[in-house]
Amino acid sequence: MKTRRIFAILSFSLLAACAQMSPHEAVQNTNIRRAAQNARTPSDHDALSNYFENAAKEMQTKVDEQKKLLEYYEEKGYLYGRQAQDLKSHTAALLHKYEANVEENIREAAAHRQMALEQAKREYAIREGQTVNAEGRAHPSK
Repeated sequence: MKTRRIFAILSFSLLAACAQMSPHEAVQNTNIRRAAQNARTPSDHDALSNYFENAAKEMQTKVDEQKKLLEYYEEKGYLYGRQAQDLKSHTAALLHKYEANVEENIREAAAHRQMALEQAKREYAIREGQTVNAEGRAHPSK
């Protein structure tokens, strides 16, 4: 009886982790893509960078959960019989996917931080009456 209860709980958590993207998440991803395309100011890029950093933290939490679940399946695989290998491989696949998402979000955050810095330099140079070349270097106007 106890084994069935554990299996039911783990199966439910596995299904929840594998659920497709909700309509809210799909709309949010569309909004983020649109915001990234329309970002023009350093504060826009800072906000996007913060968003991607928070998304990376959330994904890292999922990575940690999947690691614990995989360890559990490896230690207690005998409780699941034939399904043990499927559960292990599925959990490992999710773990890999989440780790890739963490890395992607970190790269996006870094890119937007860099864009914010470059945009701030351009705005400063313009305020100081300097022109900015293609590399982002300011020099006095003639």
